[in-house]
Amino acid sequence: MKIGIEAQRIFRPHKHGMDRVALELVRNLQQIDNHNEYFIFVKPDVDSEVLKETDNFNIVEVSGGPYPIWEQFQLPKAAKEFGCDLLHCTSNTAPLFGTIPTVTTVHDIIYMEGTLQGHLLSGATAYQKFGNAYRRVIVPRVMNKSTRLITVSEFEKANIGRKFGAEVIQKLDAVHNGVSSHFKRNRDRALLEGLRNKYGLPEQYILFFGSQDPRKNTKRAVQAYCRFAQEFPSCGLVLMNYELNALKTLLNELERIDLLDKFVLPGYVDENDLPGLYQAAELFLFPSLKEGFGIPIVEAMACGTPVITSSISAMPEVAGDAAHLVDPTDVDDILSGLTKIYTNAVYSQQLVQRGLIQQERFSWTSMAEKVLNIYKEVYDENKA
Repeated sequence: MKIGIEAQRIFRPHKHGMDRVALELVRNLQQIDNHNEYFIFVKPDVDSEVLKETDNFNIVEVSGGPYPIWEQFQLPKAAKEFGCDLLHCTSNTAPLFGTIPTVTTVHDIIYMEGTLQGHLLSGATAYQKFGNAYRRVIVPRVMNKSTRLITVSEFEKANIGRKFGAEVIQKLDAVHNGVSSHFKRNRDRALLEGLRNKYGLPEQYILFFGSQDPRKNTKRAVQAYCRFAQEFPSCGLVLMNYELNALKTLLNELERIDLLDKFVLPGYVDENDLPGLYQAAELFLFPSLKEGFGIPIVEAMACGTPVITSSISAMPEVAGDAAHLVDPTDVDDILSGLTKIYTNAVYSQQLVQRGLIQQERFSWTSMAEKVLNIYKEVYDENKA
């Protein structure tokens, strides 16, 4: 087979969820498949060392304007030029007019759900709003056109089925994401101290991935932490991927600007440093309003860090019995979880031990094997 994989954004310096999934898919396919020929279609960017070519894996840099233009015109043109037998589009959308059989990974359909959880999308940036509008137009058509569809959890498979019906569900596979091998329990004092100095980490802290994306539930998480900090002032909050001005605005809204010095904002953290930030944390807070999977849950567990996450969406499926589940719309419930884990060492260690077992269920190698089987099925069906 000649297999094309769309991995447009993996060379950009600040990679996020879907970019990392695409990168791990390719890396693990390189480990398990030396028979088929691959063409990895990427957009040129600065982090070109993140993936190397091998004998049967070719990196093809495709230029060509903003994402919709690149995807709808440049990508199918390149796939055709290289004689691909199928094209895997990894990030929710795909070309609508190509003739090559297409496999599309649909991570979630939050952009189709409008006012979910109290206007989830209302606080999005202009870039996020444009992306969501593009997906709302493209994804229903992609659902029909794709030869096969992949999503990342059984929850999201059922969610997509309810939205798009039986014809879509028949060609939809749930394939769990994984956790990278460098996320592991490692209490190297020198390493952790180096990270404390590099990012200005306090001795005790809660780790939280903040975001301007409303579904990450930053306001309620910060509100719960502010109340927690009144009773436990020695424990800070490391708020990743969040800007100082946005935090000041939020704290002023909550009338808690006096707690500004309790927050550390390291910005974007290199993936090589991320395991250490999990390891040094007292706990990891992930009370998202909607996730197709929730990779950080598994990463924190692999690092031996107790996790608080939401009792809704795909998060219970990923967390199993290994996290403290809360109602993400209830600040009191989030606060209760913070307090219980921070003050109850026995309970905290129970979560750690369960988490180390739970994270073993998720493997990028297993994900790549399942995706490769889907490629083979699509190829055989097309030939037949």
